[in-house]
Amino acid sequence: MASLSGKVAIVTGASNGIGRAIAERFAEDGAIVVINHSKSTEKAQQVVIGIQARGGKAVAFQADMSKVSEARRLVRETAKQFGRLDILVNNAGRFMSKLLAETTEEEFDQVVALNAKGPYFAMQEAALVLKDGGRIVNISTDGTHLSFPGATAHLGSKGALEQYTKGLAQELAPRKITVNTVSPGFTETGMMTDQYRQIGIQQSPLKRLGTPKDIADVVAFIVSDEARWLTGQNIHAGGGIVM
Repeated sequence: MASLSGKVAIVTGASNGIGRAIAERFAEDGAIVVINHSKSTEKAQQVVIGIQARGGKAVAFQADMSKVSEARRLVRETAKQFGRLDILVNNAGRFMSKLLAETTEEEFDQVVALNAKGPYFAMQEAALVLKDGGRIVNISTDGTHLSFPGATAHLGSKGALEQYTKGLAQELAPRKITVNTVSPGFTETGMMTDQYRQIGIQQSPLKRLGTPKDIADVVAFIVSDEARWLTGQNIHAGGGIVM
């Protein structure tokens, strides 16, 4: 796979889980990685220290991606500090499991702000500074293609992210910037419950859950030069579960 040497990448929500695995993989491939976090300063610094200990380059950057001004600031200041931006991965997100009748307007707004609104305006800002041939990757969920009562607000916000991918792939194509979605299936992260863990293992023909590294490896391919012909797609990284 082609090296990311000399490239600058932002990974939102990168202090743990899938975001951390993506950031670590990018650093292994030679990129300078901006480890975005909202409140997890200590965890983000641990990711940076770990990357640096392995010879990689990374910095932590606090920004609440549910706030448009902070999403813009993350992109703008990254480009200013490093003189370029090549990759944006919108990974930060919030899962909410609540029935329609129990969901408040405030909760709905919070989920949409982080999962859909913030990423949209981060991409808008990124479009101004991304190098030609750059990459945008949106992290959604295979859940948007399944039926999960009680998670409609969450899945709706992720569905919006998938639609952004399709349209922006067309808009940014003249500059050879690719835009793709990666939709993890049942993946072993801090949000995984025992109930979903068992469902995921049973439904996958591989009979295991995905790992953050499984997802990171898929994302690493998408941002590589080998994936230059791939844009506007939703790559289902779900271990063979049929949607």
